[in-house]
Amino acid sequence: MLRVHFSELDLARLRMAVRPDALWETVLSFHRLRENRAESVYGKWRSEARNRLNGEARLLAPLIPLRGYFPDFLTPAEGVIGCDAAMSALRATPGERLNAELAGLPAARALPGWIRDLGEGERKPMDRLIRTLRTYHQAAVAPYWPHIQARIEADRVARGRALLDGGVDGLLASLPATMRWRAPVLEVDYPVDRDLRLRGRGLLLLPSFFCRGAPVTFRNPDLTPVLVYPVEHAPCGLPLRPGQRPALAPGAGAGAGAASASGVGSARTLGKLVGQTRSAVLLEVGGGCTTSELARRVGVSLASASQHASVLREAGLVHTLRQGSAVLHTLTPLGAALLRGGAPGERVFGSPAQLPPVATSGRGPSGRG
Repeated sequence: MLRVHFSELDLARLRMAVRPDALWETVLSFHRLRENRAESVYGKWRSEARNRLNGEARLLAPLIPLRGYFPDFLTPAEGVIGCDAAMSALRATPGERLNAELAGLPAARALPGWIRDLGEGERKPMDRLIRTLRTYHQAAVAPYWPHIQARIEADRVARGRALLDGGVDGLLASLPATMRWRAPVLEVDYPVDRDLRLRGRGLLLLPSFFCRGAPVTFRNPDLTPVLVYPVEHAPCGLPLRPGQRPALAPGAGAGAGAASASGVGSARTLGKLVGQTRSAVLLEVGGGCTTSELARRVGVSLASASQHASVLREAGLVHTLRQGSAVLHTLTPLGAALLRGGAPGERVFGSPAQLPPVATSGRGPSGRG
């Protein structure tokens, strides 16, 4: 078990990551890639990703073991800004730190020469690592980025509602069942027994699409404290191949893909496309609402609101997340693009989203002993 110890100052400095972390998702997806499970969440993604890889898994395997510790330097804070910024930060890692963290790998003595040479200050080994990580990311993570973003944004909405309703205590109590808030300690299911004392630094909560089961944090307690935890998944997992768009459900109209690109912006035009009631449901989902709130806002029965949300979810326009006894609905990137009309050439699904620069508030984590 991991015990995270909070002071009053730490509670005041608790924060949520503003978006997915490119390198955390990359590293954790590599764990999922090598699992041999017949499952709905990652099964289709695993098959598609393996078909697009060309030796990257063999190169990364010694550096990222299937279980346990992997070097903290692989997940720099800049990963929340985007892949390019993260790679630049990785390149700037001091050699002393590279050597120390590589030595912590279970098979450190058997590492390939190019990995052992990372800490020697030579450019070629680091170039090779960055090139391999980038190629893997482009093959296994980037094509699914809009879906990953949507799942994590749905989790952020759920945590935000918990914070508004119950303050910091409510937020910490709302986290997945693998974490239990017993003030002033957050107990976390973890492969080893350890204590993490925040010492006034606060904690960055980082929801992750590819984190499974137990949350993850840095091995080095002196790094900015971060806790990566798994988001809730739809049974279908990653349902679409890169570039493939969902078809609207019956009654939703046949031209939705074209509509987002041609600028359907008004509620009246959207109503013609998907129907007035369903248009109102999509509009009211907005920044997130429960089924009962949706029924009240639109003026329909609870059963009708649930049915409309289900149709929009099957069409790829809405995500649904269970939060306690309530069901919370949020827009997918495609749903948001349909509402705002989109822009010519705008990528709404199936291609890497361009992330705007943001101020980095903390590093991402590494769940390793």
